[in-house]
Amino acid sequence: MSQTHFGFSTVDESEKAGKVRSVFDSVASKYDLMNDLMSAGLHRAWKAYTLQVANLKPGERALDIAGGTGDLSRAFARKVGETGVVVHTDINEAMLRQGRDRLLNEGLILPTSLADAEKLPFKSESFDLVSVAFGLRNMTHKDRALAEMCRVLKPGGRLLVLEFSKIAEPLRKPYDWYSFNILPKLGSLFAGDAESYRYLAESIRMHPDQATLKAMMKTAGFGHVDVHNLSAGIVALHAGIKC
Repeated sequence: MSQTHFGFSTVDESEKAGKVRSVFDSVASKYDLMNDLMSAGLHRAWKAYTLQVANLKPGERALDIAGGTGDLSRAFARKVGETGVVVHTDINEAMLRQGRDRLLNEGLILPTSLADAEKLPFKSESFDLVSVAFGLRNMTHKDRALAEMCRVLKPGGRLLVLEFSKIAEPLRKPYDWYSFNILPKLGSLFAGDAESYRYLAESIRMHPDQATLKAMMKTAGFGHVDVHNLSAGIVALHAGIKC
């Protein structure tokens, strides 16, 4: 049996999806609150920047992978208008339900799909834009997921990967201290779950750095990839074009 990482632990590949699902089942109801607390609200600025780079036009089709509570799906829907389509997906049912209910409460009825990014249930060349925000690092086979994202994009289509990345060296020690000392405490206080937030901190360290992810996207079929470092590299937005 092949092995992979789950945070700093090594597990069988067949076990990882279930372990990740357990994490997000636990945090789903507090996900938005914890995002605000953990990032001091910066996640909103990172997503706003992603929306600008997406540059969606009325009538375009967008796929939001690991869409969670629907922040980007909602923003994309406003850009593509009534003539466009935004499909909101997640592999985790609890997260998807949170997002669907939130969108419905705001009067948005979007196609919603429980979907595995490594085996997307969509036709090839179906979308003008694919996005995945803070979800790629949890996928077992990132190379397969990136290849699937490329497959469902139209020629000239764009992939946006917003993900935690490698912070600038002078900030690494204080960032590590915050991640491994403060985040679990916030998780315990506000979500009743320190371990899930310890895993999230570990998963960030195991995720490919900016250059490695850029190379992976090119291997998956993206002819041009730009890297936008945000907040000193705490987060990076990788923007790829399917040529």
